[in-house]
Amino acid sequence: MSPQVAGLLQLTALIAALALAYRPLGDYMARVYSSERDYRPEKWIYKAIGANPAAEMRWPAYLRGVLAFSAVSVLFLYLMQRVQGSLPGSLGFSSIDPDQAFNTAASFVANTNWQSYYGEQAMGHVVQTGGLAVQNFLSAAVGMAVAVALVRGFARSRTGELGNFWADLVRGTVRILVPISVIGAIVLVACGAIQNFSGIHQVGQFMGGTQEWNGGGVASQEVIKELGTNGGGYFNANAAHPFENPNPLSNLFEIFLILLIPFALTRTFGRMVGSLKQGYAILGAMAVIWIGFTALMMWTEFAHRGPAFEIAGGAMEGKETRFGIAGSSMFAVATTLTSTGAVNSFHSSYTGFGGGITMLGMQLGEIAPGGVGSGLYGMLIMAIIAVFIAGLMVGRTPEYLGKKIGTRQIKLAACYILVTPALVLGFTAVAMALPTPADSMTNSGAHGFSEILYAYTSGANNNGSAFAGLNADTQWFNTTIGIAMLLGRFLPMVFVLALAGSLAEQKPVPETAGTLRTDKPLYAGLLVGTILIITGLTYFPALALGPLAEGLAS
Repeated sequence: MSPQVAGLLQLTALIAALALAYRPLGDYMARVYSSERDYRPEKWIYKAIGANPAAEMRWPAYLRGVLAFSAVSVLFLYLMQRVQGSLPGSLGFSSIDPDQAFNTAASFVANTNWQSYYGEQAMGHVVQTGGLAVQNFLSAAVGMAVAVALVRGFARSRTGELGNFWADLVRGTVRILVPISVIGAIVLVACGAIQNFSGIHQVGQFMGGTQEWNGGGVASQEVIKELGTNGGGYFNANAAHPFENPNPLSNLFEIFLILLIPFALTRTFGRMVGSLKQGYAILGAMAVIWIGFTALMMWTEFAHRGPAFEIAGGAMEGKETRFGIAGSSMFAVATTLTSTGAVNSFHSSYTGFGGGITMLGMQLGEIAPGGVGSGLYGMLIMAIIAVFIAGLMVGRTPEYLGKKIGTRQIKLAACYILVTPALVLGFTAVAMALPTPADSMTNSGAHGFSEILYAYTSGANNNGSAFAGLNADTQWFNTTIGIAMLLGRFLPMVFVLALAGSLAEQKPVPETAGTLRTDKPLYAGLLVGTILIITGLTYFPALALGPLAEGLAS
């Protein structure tokens, strides 16, 4: 069987698995966020934090909950790293330096999981499991809560109430993320991923030196890093490490986990707004982009150019032979079209166009299907923009799901789509202009520029993957990427929740013969075109200086 056919079969199996899980999981999540019943463990949590889950919140109160909880999480994780040397289970590792501790705390709370450190050589069991893994759950639950708040904004009318942040946070964690993670961790252990708390031990002699490894709760952290679209690996090699991702079966399962909740949330959306067809339209737009990017990546990496490529069967540099080009390409597209950032191959070693595809996936806003929660609300923002453009073309006041898209709504949507490009392009320009940051580049020319552009694209879009040729463990990059991660995560949430509040206050607009049908394939196509045009206009000049120039020169 040729590698191309094997890759096609893997992609078919993945689509089939996602299709089987789509309906039950999407309906279940809709019931979770619409339920008025609290489980006993949830009541204990509410009592401990002093929250009343039945109290409805308007968007400013909901936002304050999001920001206060996240600020406390950053502080807690920062302090854990700073005192690591005094904690039990530290494996003898010292405390983390202030700039790197800030970067890591911001990274994991912002659902980015950018890592400028070697996980197995810097973090002990307590920080890894009690700090980083816990934030993998909580940051994912925050993203889902904000998405559900926006959905309620469309579903409700004549009220500014969006639900209760604390109830959404707890239910998303206890009822969705934890149960799936328990099952997923068992599957990963069965595939060969490790799960223990052993210390550092030597595993043999290699090239005149010794090789040392430490164990850890790898499977349990691996499953939530993928399921919650987080991405931070227990080991520096991330999902290329055999302890995290042992074989092709575990690789396909991890891709499935990355895409599972983001795709299923479109059915949750359709169920909560009372029209499953609306959810299918959003799903269709996401699926078209995801399949298109996956096919393009496979074609780019399988293309034979020269004897070395022909012997290897494609661009195998930087890829694990146990996954091959197909498994690596599917993983790379899944992780950059979502906010995951996990890697099972070296993105910097991809072809020029292949590296550009990973970068473009993030620059779309990671909405196909996007991060857990963030993908859905990002796509809904783009849906509003598409409706607005369609309204301008036909001379009608734009409407979406029975809500008028007026001046306030379009301003909030425009602010949302401008925040991340401003951070990415602004920080990249400053880094290229200053002499010191450029010293961190391993490569010169177009690829060197791509390293820095990729780093800020990844940080501001809360992805966390890297070209890895860039030495990002410096005060400049730890600080600026940390700032980009926090602003890129929470500033858009401000506009999303403000938009949700304005929509919830509106009176529904009755549908007429002139209303744009947003549940039809024509609108899904318009949505895909809007996304590609806006991204192209925003990032094409920067891409032309980096991956496009490199790809055309090769």
